[in-house]
Amino acid sequence: MTYPDVRPRRLRRTAAVRRAVAETRVHPAELVLPLFVKEGLTEPKPIASLPGVVQHSRESLRKVATEAVAAGIGGLMLFGVPAQRDATGSGATDPDGILNVAIRDVVHEVGDGTVVMADLCLDEFTSHGHCGVLTPDGAVDNDATLARYTDMALAQAAAGAHVVGASGMMDGQVGAVRRALDAAGHQDTIILAYAAKYASAFYGPFRDAVESTLTGDRKTYQQDPANAREALREVQLDVAEGADIVMVKPALPYLDIVAKVADSVDVPVAAYQVSGEYAMVEAAAANGWLDRDRTIVETLTSIRRAGAQMILTYWALDAVALLRAND
Repeated sequence: MTYPDVRPRRLRRTAAVRRAVAETRVHPAELVLPLFVKEGLTEPKPIASLPGVVQHSRESLRKVATEAVAAGIGGLMLFGVPAQRDATGSGATDPDGILNVAIRDVVHEVGDGTVVMADLCLDEFTSHGHCGVLTPDGAVDNDATLARYTDMALAQAAAGAHVVGASGMMDGQVGAVRRALDAAGHQDTIILAYAAKYASAFYGPFRDAVESTLTGDRKTYQQDPANAREALREVQLDVAEGADIVMVKPALPYLDIVAKVADSVDVPVAAYQVSGEYAMVEAAAANGWLDRDRTIVETLTSIRRAGAQMILTYWALDAVALLRAND
Protein backbone atom coordinates (compact mmCIF):
# COMPACT_ATOMS: atom_id res chain seq x y z
CA MET A 1 0.00 0.00 0.00
CA THR A 2 1.28 3.45 -0.90
CA TYR A 3 0.85 6.15 1.71
CA PRO A 4 0.57 9.86 0.89
CA ASP A 5 3.72 11.94 1.11
CA VAL A 6 1.76 15.15 1.70
CA ARG A 7 -0.81 15.29 4.48
CA PRO A 8 -2.72 18.61 4.59
CA ARG A 9 -4.87 17.21 7.38
CA ARG A 10 -1.97 17.75 9.79
CA LEU A 11 -2.91 21.44 9.76
CA ARG A 12 -6.53 20.66 10.70
CA ARG A 13 -5.91 18.21 13.52
CA THR A 14 -6.82 20.40 16.50
CA ALA A 15 -8.64 23.66 17.10
CA ALA A 16 -5.37 25.26 18.19
CA VAL A 17 -3.63 24.26 14.95
CA ARG A 18 -6.57 25.46 12.86
CA ARG A 19 -6.49 28.83 14.62
CA ALA A 20 -2.75 29.11 14.09
CA VAL A 21 -2.94 28.63 10.33
CA ALA A 22 -6.25 30.39 9.62
CA GLU A 23 -5.90 32.61 6.55
CA THR A 24 -8.89 34.83 7.30
CA ARG A 25 -10.07 36.35 10.55
CA VAL A 26 -12.98 38.64 11.31
CA HIS A 27 -12.30 41.33 13.89
CA PRO A 28 -15.02 43.29 15.74
CA ALA A 29 -13.51 46.56 14.49
CA GLU A 30 -14.37 45.47 10.92
CA LEU A 31 -18.09 45.21 11.73
CA VAL A 32 -20.66 47.98 11.33
CA LEU A 33 -24.07 47.75 13.01
CA PRO A 34 -27.02 49.18 11.06
CA LEU A 35 -29.56 50.86 13.36
CA PHE A 36 -33.07 52.17 12.74
CA VAL A 37 -34.49 55.05 14.76
CA LYS A 38 -38.17 55.97 14.44
CA GLU A 39 -39.59 59.36 15.19
CA GLY A 40 -41.98 59.43 18.13
CA LEU A 41 -41.16 56.06 19.67
CA THR A 42 -40.80 55.88 23.45
CA GLU A 43 -39.48 52.32 23.47
CA PRO A 44 -37.96 49.93 20.90
CA LYS A 45 -40.39 48.34 18.43
CA PRO A 46 -39.61 44.85 17.07
CA ILE A 47 -39.45 44.34 13.30
CA ALA A 48 -41.36 41.16 12.47
CA SER A 49 -39.32 40.21 9.39
CA LEU A 50 -36.02 40.88 11.18
CA PRO A 51 -36.23 38.88 14.43
CA GLY A 52 -33.99 40.43 17.05
CA VAL A 53 -33.79 43.80 15.24
CA VAL A 54 -35.86 46.79 16.34
CA GLN A 55 -36.81 50.31 15.43
CA HIS A 56 -35.17 52.34 18.18
CA SER A 57 -36.37 55.26 20.19
CA ARG A 58 -33.85 58.03 20.64
CA GLU A 59 -33.14 56.78 24.15
CA SER A 60 -32.65 53.14 23.17
CA LEU A 61 -30.48 54.24 20.24
CA ARG A 62 -28.10 56.01 22.59
CA LYS A 63 -28.00 52.94 24.81
CA VAL A 64 -27.17 50.50 22.00
CA ALA A 65 -24.54 52.90 20.66
CA THR A 66 -22.79 52.78 24.02
CA GLU A 67 -23.08 48.99 24.06
CA ALA A 68 -21.57 48.77 20.59
CA VAL A 69 -18.59 50.91 21.57
CA ALA A 70 -18.00 48.74 24.63
CA ALA A 71 -18.06 45.66 22.39
CA GLY A 72 -15.43 47.14 20.08
CA ILE A 73 -17.64 47.34 16.99
CA GLY A 74 -16.09 49.50 14.32
CA GLY A 75 -19.07 51.63 13.33
CA LEU A 76 -22.78 52.38 13.38
CA MET A 77 -24.90 53.06 10.29
CA LEU A 78 -28.00 55.12 11.13
CA PHE A 79 -31.31 55.05 9.27
CA GLY A 80 -34.19 57.37 10.13
CA VAL A 81 -37.89 56.55 10.00
CA PRO A 82 -39.83 59.84 9.97
CA ALA A 83 -43.44 60.39 11.06
CA GLN A 84 -44.23 62.42 7.93
CA ARG A 85 -43.02 62.10 4.33
CA ASP A 86 -43.38 64.21 1.23
CA ALA A 87 -42.47 64.17 -2.46
CA THR A 88 -39.00 65.67 -2.00
CA GLY A 89 -38.06 64.00 1.29
CA SER A 90 -37.77 67.29 3.14
CA GLY A 91 -37.29 65.51 6.46
CA ALA A 92 -33.89 64.34 5.26
CA THR A 93 -32.50 67.87 5.26
CA ASP A 94 -34.40 69.26 8.24
CA PRO A 95 -31.89 69.81 11.07
CA ASP A 96 -34.63 68.64 13.44
CA GLY A 97 -35.54 65.63 11.30
CA ILE A 98 -35.23 62.26 12.99
CA LEU A 99 -32.04 61.16 11.25
CA ASN A 100 -30.14 64.38 11.90
CA VAL A 101 -31.31 64.45 15.50
CA ALA A 102 -30.23 60.82 15.90
CA ILE A 103 -26.78 61.60 14.50
CA ARG A 104 -26.36 64.35 17.08
CA ASP A 105 -27.60 62.04 19.85
CA VAL A 106 -25.14 59.28 18.99
CA VAL A 107 -22.18 61.60 18.46
CA HIS A 108 -22.93 63.26 21.79
CA GLU A 109 -23.15 59.84 23.45
CA VAL A 110 -20.05 58.14 22.03
CA GLY A 111 -18.02 60.89 20.32
CA ASP A 112 -15.10 59.39 18.43
CA GLY A 113 -15.44 56.06 20.26
CA THR A 114 -16.84 54.57 17.09
CA VAL A 115 -17.42 55.67 13.50
CA VAL A 116 -20.85 57.27 13.19
CA MET A 117 -22.27 56.76 9.70
CA ALA A 118 -25.54 58.01 8.23
CA ASP A 119 -27.51 56.75 5.27
CA LEU A 120 -27.52 59.41 2.56
CA CYS A 121 -30.61 58.52 0.55
CA LEU A 122 -34.13 59.86 0.24
CA ASP A 123 -36.13 56.64 0.15
CA GLU A 124 -36.97 56.68 3.87
CA PHE A 125 -38.21 60.26 3.58
CA THR A 126 -40.17 60.38 0.31
CA SER A 127 -43.90 59.70 0.11
CA HIS A 128 -43.38 57.64 -3.05
CA GLY A 129 -40.50 55.60 -1.61
CA HIS A 130 -37.99 56.23 -4.38
CA CYS A 131 -34.39 57.25 -3.70
CA GLY A 132 -34.78 60.57 -5.46
CA VAL A 133 -37.21 63.22 -6.59
CA LEU A 134 -39.52 62.43 -9.49
CA THR A 135 -40.27 64.08 -12.81
CA PRO A 136 -43.93 64.81 -13.67
CA ASP A 137 -44.15 61.46 -15.48
CA GLY A 138 -42.89 59.54 -12.43
CA ALA A 139 -39.27 58.86 -13.42
CA VAL A 140 -36.45 59.48 -10.96
CA ASP A 141 -34.77 62.76 -11.89
CA ASN A 142 -31.04 62.10 -11.50
CA ASP A 143 -29.74 65.67 -11.51
CA ALA A 144 -32.51 67.17 -9.39
CA THR A 145 -31.83 64.38 -6.89
CA LEU A 146 -28.15 65.34 -6.71
CA ALA A 147 -29.15 68.74 -5.37
CA ARG A 148 -31.16 67.06 -2.61
CA TYR A 149 -28.27 64.73 -1.81
CA THR A 150 -25.84 67.61 -1.39
CA ASP A 151 -28.23 69.32 1.03
CA MET A 152 -28.67 66.06 2.89
CA ALA A 153 -24.92 65.53 3.14
CA LEU A 154 -24.44 69.02 4.53
CA ALA A 155 -27.15 68.42 7.14
CA GLN A 156 -25.56 65.14 8.21
CA ALA A 157 -22.07 66.61 8.37
CA ALA A 158 -23.36 69.55 10.41
CA ALA A 159 -25.00 67.08 12.79
CA GLY A 160 -21.60 65.44 13.30
CA ALA A 161 -21.64 62.34 11.10
CA HIS A 162 -18.14 61.00 10.51
CA VAL A 163 -19.26 59.19 7.34
CA VAL A 164 -22.06 59.81 4.86
CA GLY A 165 -23.23 56.67 3.09
CA ALA A 166 -24.15 57.69 -0.45
CA SER A 167 -26.55 54.87 -1.28
CA GLY A 168 -28.94 56.21 -3.92
CA MET A 169 -27.06 55.03 -7.04
CA MET A 170 -27.53 58.33 -8.86
CA ASP A 171 -24.93 59.12 -11.53
CA GLY A 172 -22.44 61.67 -10.19
CA GLN A 173 -23.63 61.51 -6.59
CA VAL A 174 -20.19 61.08 -5.04
CA GLY A 175 -18.66 64.01 -6.91
CA ALA A 176 -21.61 66.28 -6.11
CA VAL A 177 -21.50 65.41 -2.42
CA ARG A 178 -17.71 65.74 -2.22
CA ARG A 179 -17.75 69.21 -3.79
CA ALA A 180 -20.53 70.38 -1.49
CA LEU A 181 -18.86 69.06 1.65
CA ASP A 182 -15.51 70.59 0.76
CA ALA A 183 -17.03 73.96 -0.11
CA ALA A 184 -18.79 74.06 3.26
CA GLY A 185 -15.62 73.24 5.23
CA HIS A 186 -16.39 69.56 5.79
CA GLN A 187 -13.25 68.29 4.08
CA ASP A 188 -12.79 65.62 6.74
CA THR A 189 -16.22 64.04 6.30
CA ILE A 190 -15.79 60.59 4.76
CA ILE A 191 -17.86 59.36 1.83
CA LEU A 192 -18.82 55.70 1.81
CA ALA A 193 -20.11 55.07 -1.70
CA TYR A 194 -22.62 52.30 -2.27
CA ALA A 195 -20.81 51.86 -5.55
CA ALA A 196 -22.26 48.50 -6.61
CA LYS A 197 -25.75 48.36 -5.16
CA TYR A 198 -27.82 45.76 -6.94
CA ALA A 199 -31.58 45.78 -7.58
CA SER A 200 -31.94 42.80 -5.29
CA ALA A 201 -34.80 40.72 -3.92
CA PHE A 202 -32.91 40.55 -0.61
CA TYR A 203 -34.02 43.99 0.60
CA GLY A 204 -37.56 43.02 1.60
CA PRO A 205 -37.20 43.04 5.41
CA PHE A 206 -35.30 46.35 5.28
CA ARG A 207 -38.33 47.92 3.61
CA ASP A 208 -40.39 46.75 6.58
CA ALA A 209 -37.82 48.29 8.92
CA VAL A 210 -38.05 51.73 7.31
CA GLU A 211 -41.78 51.38 6.55
CA SER A 212 -41.13 51.91 2.86
CA THR A 213 -43.93 53.34 0.73
CA LEU A 214 -42.37 52.16 -2.54
CA THR A 215 -44.50 50.71 -5.30
CA GLY A 216 -42.73 49.29 -8.32
CA ASP A 217 -38.96 48.83 -8.27
CA ARG A 218 -35.62 50.63 -8.51
CA LYS A 219 -34.24 48.83 -11.55
CA THR A 220 -33.61 52.07 -13.47
CA TYR A 221 -30.95 53.16 -11.00
CA GLN A 222 -29.79 50.17 -8.97
CA GLN A 223 -27.59 47.65 -10.74
CA ASP A 224 -28.73 44.68 -12.80
CA PRO A 225 -27.87 41.43 -10.94
CA ALA A 226 -26.67 39.97 -14.25
CA ASN A 227 -23.78 42.42 -14.60
CA ALA A 228 -20.26 42.31 -13.16
CA ARG A 229 -18.24 44.57 -15.48
CA GLU A 230 -20.77 47.31 -14.87
CA ALA A 231 -20.02 47.08 -11.14
CA LEU A 232 -16.35 47.73 -11.76
CA ARG A 233 -17.22 50.73 -13.91
CA GLU A 234 -19.45 52.15 -11.17
CA VAL A 235 -16.72 51.60 -8.59
CA GLN A 236 -14.06 53.27 -10.74
CA LEU A 237 -16.30 56.29 -11.30
CA ASP A 238 -16.98 56.65 -7.58
CA VAL A 239 -13.30 56.42 -6.69
CA ALA A 240 -12.48 59.03 -9.36
CA GLU A 241 -15.16 61.30 -7.90
CA GLY A 242 -13.67 61.11 -4.41
CA ALA A 243 -15.15 58.10 -2.63
CA ASP A 244 -13.09 57.19 0.43
CA ILE A 245 -14.66 53.72 0.80
CA VAL A 246 -16.65 51.72 -1.76
CA MET A 247 -19.29 49.14 -0.98
CA VAL A 248 -20.96 46.16 -2.60
CA LYS A 249 -24.57 45.41 -1.61
CA PRO A 250 -25.83 42.70 -0.99
CA ALA A 251 -22.87 40.65 0.17
CA LEU A 252 -23.38 36.88 -0.02
CA PRO A 253 -25.02 36.69 -3.48
CA TYR A 254 -22.28 38.98 -4.81
CA LEU A 255 -19.06 37.63 -3.28
CA ASP A 256 -17.60 37.45 -6.78
CA ILE A 257 -18.18 41.20 -7.11
CA VAL A 258 -16.64 41.87 -3.70
CA ALA A 259 -13.52 39.98 -4.82
CA LYS A 260 -13.32 41.77 -8.17
CA VAL A 261 -13.74 45.16 -6.53
CA ALA A 262 -11.15 44.41 -3.84
CA ASP A 263 -8.66 43.48 -6.56
CA SER A 264 -9.33 46.63 -8.56
CA VAL A 265 -9.16 49.54 -6.08
CA ASP A 266 -6.77 50.98 -3.54
CA VAL A 267 -9.43 52.26 -1.15
CA PRO A 268 -11.15 50.20 1.57
CA VAL A 269 -13.94 47.89 0.41
CA ALA A 270 -17.12 47.32 2.38
CA ALA A 271 -19.95 44.83 1.92
CA TYR A 272 -23.47 44.95 3.34
CA GLN A 273 -24.90 41.69 4.65
CA VAL A 274 -28.45 42.82 3.98
CA SER A 275 -31.76 42.16 5.68
CA GLY A 276 -32.77 39.25 3.46
CA GLU A 277 -29.52 37.45 4.16
CA TYR A 278 -30.08 37.91 7.89
CA ALA A 279 -33.75 36.90 7.76
CA MET A 280 -33.08 33.70 5.79
CA VAL A 281 -30.59 32.44 8.35
CA GLU A 282 -32.75 33.42 11.31
CA ALA A 283 -35.76 31.66 9.80
CA ALA A 284 -33.80 28.50 9.01
CA ALA A 285 -32.23 28.48 12.47
CA ALA A 286 -35.63 28.95 14.12
CA ASN A 287 -36.80 25.83 12.29
CA GLY A 288 -33.75 23.86 13.37
CA TRP A 289 -32.39 23.63 9.84
CA LEU A 290 -29.14 25.53 10.48
CA ASP A 291 -26.77 26.01 13.38
CA ARG A 292 -27.30 29.75 13.80
CA ASP A 293 -24.02 30.61 15.53
CA ARG A 294 -21.83 28.65 13.14
CA THR A 295 -23.68 30.10 10.16
CA ILE A 296 -23.19 33.67 11.38
CA VAL A 297 -19.44 33.21 11.74
CA GLU A 298 -19.14 31.30 8.46
CA THR A 299 -21.01 33.92 6.44
CA LEU A 300 -19.00 36.79 7.90
CA THR A 301 -15.76 34.89 7.27
CA SER A 302 -16.75 34.31 3.64
CA ILE A 303 -17.39 38.03 3.12
CA ARG A 304 -14.08 38.91 4.72
CA ARG A 305 -12.29 36.22 2.69
CA ALA A 306 -13.72 37.68 -0.52
CA GLY A 307 -11.92 40.93 0.25
CA ALA A 308 -14.25 43.16 2.26
CA GLN A 309 -12.43 45.06 4.98
CA MET A 310 -15.66 46.35 6.49
CA ILE A 311 -18.92 44.40 6.89
CA LEU A 312 -22.29 45.94 7.66
CA THR A 313 -24.31 43.28 9.47
CA TYR A 314 -27.32 43.15 11.78
CA TRP A 315 -25.45 40.44 13.68
CA ALA A 316 -22.58 42.74 14.66
CA LEU A 317 -23.17 42.52 18.42
CA ASP A 318 -23.90 38.78 18.32
CA ALA A 319 -20.88 38.23 16.14
CA VAL A 320 -18.51 39.92 18.57
CA ALA A 321 -19.47 37.44 21.29
CA LEU A 322 -19.20 34.50 18.89
CA LEU A 323 -15.83 35.58 17.53
CA ARG A 324 -14.42 35.98 21.03
CA ALA A 325 -15.78 32.59 22.05
CA ASN A 326 -13.99 31.04 19.07
CA ASP A 327 -10.63 32.65 19.86
